[in-house]
Amino acid sequence: MVTKQFRGPADQADLRRADSLAREIFSDVANKWALLIIEALGERTLRFSELRNEIEGISHKMLTQNLRMLERYGLLERTVHPTVPPRVEYTLTEPGQALRVTIDGLCDWTHRYLGHIESSRRRFDS
Repeated sequence: MVTKQFRGPADQADLRRADSLAREIFSDVANKWALLIIEALGERTLRFSELRNEIEGISHKMLTQNLRMLERYGLLERTVHPTVPPRVEYTLTEPGQALRVTIDGLCDWTHRYLGHIESSRRRFDS
C-alpha cells in the first residue's frame, strides 16, 4: 500500500488524517501479529523458528512479512550469522522496547477486563 507521506514537523503528524505517516505506522504496527512478535521478543534475542514456536497460529509467511515490516520501521534488528546454514536472530531496538511498554499495558488491560468483555459479548449475542 502506498500512502502520501506527511510533510511537516513530526509534532503535526495527525493520526486522524488519511495521508498521515503516523496513521500508516499505526496501521502497520497495531496488527495482531506485530504486537505478538514484539511481546514474544521482549528483552530476548530469538531465532525465526523460536519466534514461530512462541506465537501459536502464525504462518511462516505472516511471520516473515511482519518481521520485515518491524525491521523497516527500526523496531527490531535482524542479525545474520555467517554459518551454514545461516543463523538469523531478532532482537528489539530501543524504539521497539519503548513500544513494548505500551503493548504490556494493553496485555494487562486485556487480562483485567477479560471477564467483563466475555459477559458483554454473551449479552450482546443473545
